[in-house]
Amino acid sequence: MDETIRFDDASALDTAVTEKYDESQIQVLDGLEAVRKRPGMYIGSTGPRGLHHLVYEIVDNSIDEALAGVCTEINVEILPGDVVAVRDDGRGIPVGLNEKMGISSVTVVLTVLHAGGKFGGSGYKVSGGLHGVGSSVVNGLSEWLEVEVSQDGKVHRQRFERGVPVTELEVTGETDRTGTLITFKADPEIFTETTEYEFETLERHLRESAFLNAGLRITLEDLRSPEEPVRKSYQYDGGIASFVEFLNKNRGLTPLHEAPILLSAVSGDRSAEVALQYSDSYNELLMSYANNVRTGDGGTHETGFKNAITRVFNDYGRKFKILKDGDKNLSGDDVREGLTAVISVKLTNAQFEGQTKGKLGNTEMTGMVSALVYEKLMTYFEENPSVARAIFNKALDASRAREAARRARDLARKKTGAEGTSLPGKLADCIEKDPRMTEVYIVEGDSAGGSAKQGRDPRYQAILSLFGKPLNVEKARMDKVLGNEKLIPIVLALGTGIDEEFDITKLRYHKVVIMADADVDGAHIRTLYLTFFFRYMRPLLEEGYVYFANPPLFRVSKGKKHRYAFSDEERDALLAELGEGCDVQRYKGLGEMDPDQLWETTMDPSFRTMLRVTMDDAVAADETFSILMGDPVEPRRQFIEANAKKVRNLDI
Repeated sequence: MDETIRFDDASALDTAVTEKYDESQIQVLDGLEAVRKRPGMYIGSTGPRGLHHLVYEIVDNSIDEALAGVCTEINVEILPGDVVAVRDDGRGIPVGLNEKMGISSVTVVLTVLHAGGKFGGSGYKVSGGLHGVGSSVVNGLSEWLEVEVSQDGKVHRQRFERGVPVTELEVTGETDRTGTLITFKADPEIFTETTEYEFETLERHLRESAFLNAGLRITLEDLRSPEEPVRKSYQYDGGIASFVEFLNKNRGLTPLHEAPILLSAVSGDRSAEVALQYSDSYNELLMSYANNVRTGDGGTHETGFKNAITRVFNDYGRKFKILKDGDKNLSGDDVREGLTAVISVKLTNAQFEGQTKGKLGNTEMTGMVSALVYEKLMTYFEENPSVARAIFNKALDASRAREAARRARDLARKKTGAEGTSLPGKLADCIEKDPRMTEVYIVEGDSAGGSAKQGRDPRYQAILSLFGKPLNVEKARMDKVLGNEKLIPIVLALGTGIDEEFDITKLRYHKVVIMADADVDGAHIRTLYLTFFFRYMRPLLEEGYVYFANPPLFRVSKGKKHRYAFSDEERDALLAELGEGCDVQRYKGLGEMDPDQLWETTMDPSFRTMLRVTMDDAVAADETFSILMGDPVEPRRQFIEANAKKVRNLDI
């Protein structure tokens, strides 16, 4: 545990100020020591996300070869022991002597940060990855790594252990092919949580990469179980247009027009592609990329797209009298309702904000994407008036709903202002006012709510008791949400506002706990609340403020002793441990627990187990909510069948 110095302690302050600080305190880390000492600086985390990122970095280098036009196929294998092998048919890493370093170029690329063919010259015009640190970072964070380069008729091989070369680059054979094979095993000293790869996580990323590089074949094989190998191969000649079709089909959405609209432009060493399609959804899915790197935080290319598409709708609407003289302009939210779009730009010297490249900063891409979208989408609308009209009707409906939502907001403000409070009547608030110290339980049912109020610790635990299932917001616009008696009390209790007015700094509780029965109905209620948070209060999930209470299923008693079980397996183990004569009570719902039992099992911090809801991939989450809560039945059935084995005790 880290030691904290309290600066209201005079002696501690004196010690902190007078501690010696001179040249002996300055450390210089050699080679890849910095990577191993601070891995999070390079790959984001040492959890599952960072583990999978190792694979992405090696694959990105192969994709850079594809962008250069010298690679057509990439193969990724997960071998027994969670060893990963990535092979491409590109040119191969240069094997000649690096005169500046006095060692082979392969060794330089794999051991020296910021070394590679991405810093000028003609090696790569555009590239993704971590700007020359990708391969060396993977090497530094691997227990071992082997590289095999096929080039000029020869096979060259070298081995590293924890970033240090243990062999020289050696010629080990002859070949008539070219390319690079990198095989590595993530270091359990670094990835202490897990070194086991999830096939679905890698599959999602590699499939995405194949969409972004039309014609490139990417194959993923899971060979960890030789008896049941899994092989998936991806190649999409339609590129990002196929990507948009896939996204809408996978989410079970009905398109408003048959084929995605594909727009593209090239200017010097820059290019931009945009594919878009509207559906019957009320939600927007916008995915952007720069040099194949997903820019989850947007950037200049997204800004150009959003500005242009709003201008197109309003200018087209005025030109063809769809918008009358007295009508207000459509907003960006109006014109993007139901939109699925993929933006992909490629450029030299891409400038990303932050090491993880969440946002593109090249200002010239704003103008390029804006001009592309405005000119070509306007032309498309003029040449396809029936498609334009169908999309416009949806945008006009969205505008009317937005105006109705605005009136509902204003009415709510006046109402709460007149009453002198903004807290809902069903909220039993806590005494503590520091949100870092407080938690609110959202409880379904008056009986369970009553037990929770009596059993809680009122100093820091608040109870919001609601009856019945909340609105499925996946099938409703904002105006319906603002009028819903199950959801607005949550908004008022949390104090953050909703949607575009959401302000996380006003959150009144830093633990928002959904407490529902441990049955199918309870799981449905949890999913409905999660859908609401994802669509209208997403930062709650992104920043980890949402939890699930985990009530027990059974109470096993023998004499004066009693124990709780959270699964059938735990119940059976308790029965075997306690012996004959046990009494087993099956809780059908939270309302069957008295206040003491609810406190003891589900609310007492010294005993309870709460499940924290986290969100690693917003696009995957968007897809899941669309499938689970949308209208089409078949995608939902397929999702449940594919994932049923992963779910235990109805935990989501």
